Amino acid sequence: MERRIGTSTGSGFSRADPSRDRLSGAGLTGAELDGLQESAARISANVEQVIEGKPDVVRLALVVLLAEGHLLIEDVPGVGKTMLAKALARSLDCSVRRIQFTPDLLPSDVTGVSIFDQESREFEFKPGAVFANIVVGDEINRASPKTQSALLEAMEERQVSVDGVTYLLETPFMVIATQNPIEMEGTYPLPEAQRDRFTARVSMGYPSAAAELAMLETHGAGEPIHDLEPVADALEVRKLVEVVRGIHVSTEVHQYVVALLAATRTAPELRLGASPRAGLQLVRAARASAALDGRDYVLPDDVQGLAGSVLAHRLLPTAEAQVSRRTAEEVVAGLLERTPLPGRMPTAAVRRR
Repeated sequence: MERRIGTSTGSGFSRADPSRDRLSGAGLTGAELDGLQESAARISANVEQVIEGKPDVVRLALVVLLAEGHLLIEDVPGVGKTMLAKALARSLDCSVRRIQFTPDLLPSDVTGVSIFDQESREFEFKPGAVFANIVVGDEINRASPKTQSALLEAMEERQVSVDGVTYLLETPFMVIATQNPIEMEGTYPLPEAQRDRFTARVSMGYPSAAAELAMLETHGAGEPIHDLEPVADALEVRKLVEVVRGIHVSTEVHQYVVALLAATRTAPELRLGASPRAGLQLVRAARASAALDGRDYVLPDDVQGLAGSVLAHRLLPTAEAQVSRRTAEEVVAGLLERTPLPGRMPTAAVRRR
C-alpha cells in the first residue's frame, strides 16, 4: 500500500499519484533557461547574505537541489556547515525539518512510528522528521549506524516504509547533512551505502581574510539568517527541476562518464570504485550545472568540474594510498587527466530561442 503525506498542508493522507508532480512540456526555450538562471541567482544571492565568500559552495548546493539530489557538507566545527544548510532551507518557501543527530536518536524519530489509538482501535501513523521538502541533518555521523540507515530508503526512493505501509514523500525532497571529520571524537563513519546516496560532498573551508572580516562586521551584532525571507517556493523549484531534466546529454558525454567510472574501478590507488548510481548522479548534476550556465546541452567541462565533488566521497583508497596521504579527490583529479575526452562535442550545441 502506498500513501502520500501532504507536507504542503502539514497533515492528512492521500492516495499516491506520482505523475502529479511532473510538469508537461517538451523541448527547452531560451525563456525557460533565462527564468532558471534568474531564479537561481535570486536564491544564491539570498544564501550569500549569510555565507560570506563561498560562491562555489553555494553554487554546488544549488546544483544538487536542481539535480534532485542530496548534499553532504563535511568540515571541522565552526566554519558554517549548518549555516549553509539553514540558509538554503530558509530561502525556499517549503516545509523544512531539522534533525539533530545524537547517539540516542532512534530510527523511528527519523521515519515515524505507528501508534495504537485507543479510541479508534486502529494504528495511526505519526510522521517523523524526514517528512519535509528540505531535511537538515545536523552532525549526521554522531548518530549510530542503525539510525543513519533510516534515511537510506527516503533518500533513494523518496518514500518511507513503516509496518508494511509505504508513505511517499512530497517533491522537492532534499537532505542536507553536515558531518565532522571522522577522526573527531564521538563520530561514527557513514557506511558506503549511505555515502553513495549523497549526490555530492562539499567542504566549506576557512574563509579568506576579507570574508572573515566581513563576517565579523555583519554577524557580530546578531544573526543575519533570522532576517532571511523565502525567495522561491516548492512549485517553482519543481518547475526548475523539470527544466533541468530537459537538458541534452550527448552519447559522447555519456561515454565519457562511463569511461571515468571504469577508471575508478581499475585505479590501483582505489579498493572501491564508483557505482552506477554515481554515474547517474554525475550526469544529473552536469545537467544542472549546464542549465545554470544558460546552456541546454552538457559539455565535458561540466562533468570534469563536478567529478571531484560527486565521486570522491564514494571511493575507498587503498592502504598504500592512505599511507602516502593521497586523498580520493587527488585520485579523481589524476583520473580526469588520464581519461581521454570524447571525440566530438554534442550535436545539439545550439541554444534555442
